[in-house]
Order: sequence, then structure tokens, then C-alpha cells
Amino acid sequence: MNFEVLIGFTFATVVLAISPGPDNIFVMVQSMANGKKYGLATVAGLMTGCLVHTTLLAFGVSALIKENESLFFTIKLFGAVYLLFLSYKVFKSSPKIDFSQQSSPKKGLMNLFQTGFWMNVLNPKVTIFFLAFFPGFLFSESLDTVVQFYVLGFLFIIVSSLVFGTIAILAGSISNYVLKNPKSGLFLKWLQIIVFIAIALYLLLSGK
Repeated sequence: MNFEVLIGFTFATVVLAISPGPDNIFVMVQSMANGKKYGLATVAGLMTGCLVHTTLLAFGVSALIKENESLFFTIKLFGAVYLLFLSYKVFKSSPKIDFSQQSSPKKGLMNLFQTGFWMNVLNPKVTIFFLAFFPGFLFSESLDTVVQFYVLGFLFIIVSSLVFGTIAILAGSISNYVLKNPKSGLFLKWLQIIVFIAIALYLLLSGK
């Protein structure tokens, strides 16, 4: 078991979780508008949705790996190209973090859980991202690939939950800091670009 791969996966997940995006901004807005527990309910829904994507990935890609190693290499190549595309999109985007366009109608806890869940499950970009991100971080030659994907999935969920949960709890303070320090958005933008490129290169250079 290669723990260095798991550490690298954890670091990349932290960076991606703290980078401004529709999910964590939605969590922040719900916390600011309705209270911390509403933000945490949204986080719970989003992370439950990740479990669905993990299951689809684990059984789908694992079957492909067993059938054809060259096909698995093609998946990793696709992942690297997609991550480079994401880094380009981030590069072209504005570093400004804007909360004003996020709607925040009052909703119940279960309603926000369901909203977070379906936001995640029905987003094809999440499926593509998991497919691009996870296969390069298989960490054991002896452990079944289905088990490895679930380990990565649960690690992703735990780390993202901690980051998103912190955002929900500290929503007001974080938003005030971002508004007072516009350079924070620029820092997160370039950190995200570097991580995307680093993962893409890792996928291209690593073996099975």
C-alpha cells in the first residue's frame, strides 16, 4: 500500500475543496442566509451525492481495468487532458469571488439536504471529474480496485466534508475576509491551476 499516493490525494482534495466553486459558495450562502445548521445540511447532501458517483466509478472503471489495461491507460490519458482543460478554464476565469448572484431562499433542513444531493448526483461534471481524478491514485497492487475506489471516495468525502463544514460554520468570517482581501481569490485561483496541472502530469507519468 502506497501511503504517499493517499497523502497526495488528500492534499489535492483539500485544495480543490477550498477553491471557490458553485458548491462551496452555495454552502456559504445558505449558512449566511439561514444559519450554520442549514449550511451543514447542504454539505451532507452534497457529500451523500459523492457516494453515488464513487459507486458508479468503482464498479464501472474496475470492470474496465480487469478487462483491458490499455483501456485503463486511455481513461488516465483522458483524465489528464480533462484536468489540463479545467486548469485552462480556471486561468481564463476572473479571480474575483462573487456572492451577490447566489440566490438563497429560505428552505428547510431536509429540503437543503435534498437540494445538495441532487445538485451533486445530477451534475455530469462531477462524474467526469471523478473519472479524471480517481484512477491515477490507485494505491495498492494487491487490494481489489473496487475497494481502492471506495477508500478514495470516502477519503474525498471526509476531507471535503471537513472543509465544507468549516466553510458553513465560519461563513460570515470567510466572506468578510474574502471581500476585504481581493488577492485571496487570485491566490486560490493559481493554487487550483497548479494542482490541476500537477495531477495531470502525475496521471501521464505514473504507471498503472
